[in-house]
Amino acid sequence: MNKRVPVITLLTDFGLQDEYVGVMKGVILSINSGVQLVDITHALTRHDVVQAALVLKSTYSYFPTNAIHVIVVDPGVGGKRKVLCCKRGGHFFLAPDNGALSLVIQDGNVDELRAITNEAYFLKPVSHTFHGRDIFAPVAAHLSRGLDMSRLGQEIGLSDVVTLDLPAPFLSPRDALVGKILSIDAFGNLITNIDQETLMRFGPGQRLEDVVIMLGRSKIRGISTSYDSVKTGSPVAVFGSRKLLEIAVNQMDARAYFKAGVGQTITVKLPTVKGGASR
Repeated sequence: MNKRVPVITLLTDFGLQDEYVGVMKGVILSINSGVQLVDITHALTRHDVVQAALVLKSTYSYFPTNAIHVIVVDPGVGGKRKVLCCKRGGHFFLAPDNGALSLVIQDGNVDELRAITNEAYFLKPVSHTFHGRDIFAPVAAHLSRGLDMSRLGQEIGLSDVVTLDLPAPFLSPRDALVGKILSIDAFGNLITNIDQETLMRFGPGQRLEDVVIMLGRSKIRGISTSYDSVKTGSPVAVFGSRKLLEIAVNQMDARAYFKAGVGQTITVKLPTVKGGASR
């Protein structure tokens, strides 16, 4: 049986107009030419660690075990923040200690966690502004060649790692589920922090088509199964591929349609039944 080719994924906010992504790949291939490189995206909003955390959570599990996931959204590059190597469920994660790993480690189920300090695996000299090239890329390449992560640096605890204070949906005194827009994708779809499991706990036995979703002064009745459940140009609510509630406009940009932004409040109201209770 052929040995599986090691996989390294890259997730950055670098864009493609500059040489940064290409140089990182060059460093990796110079150390291990037999690796398979996969670009998750390089179009994250600049410095948006929350978006990086969301994309990482929604993608890493689709890769084979022993994949190495490199996340470089690093507004604190060159400062005092740590560089992390985390192992979870057979996957390796390399990221700055700025919250990018928050959703990967939030349940505490981590196999190993280290601060990367062993400069033997860095390029020399190390730039103060491009750790993607000088630290993340070479460390990922060495891991892909079988380096034991214990050689990277001291083991640390979860309490030593920066985590994002992401808003959680909550039940309001008016019996509505209140959430926030966490992210907006390239299509302009508004991705919220309300997942399907939370909604089902909030209203067990309710039909999705009966809920009312409010965004500002706008109302959407029901949660549909697809964007084309409504006419072109009409608003629609769906649970997207991340299993999070999305507000979209069929074949249009919901951000522009609703004049919405990240952090805006969204409420989900269940229909009132006899006796005045919502459920």
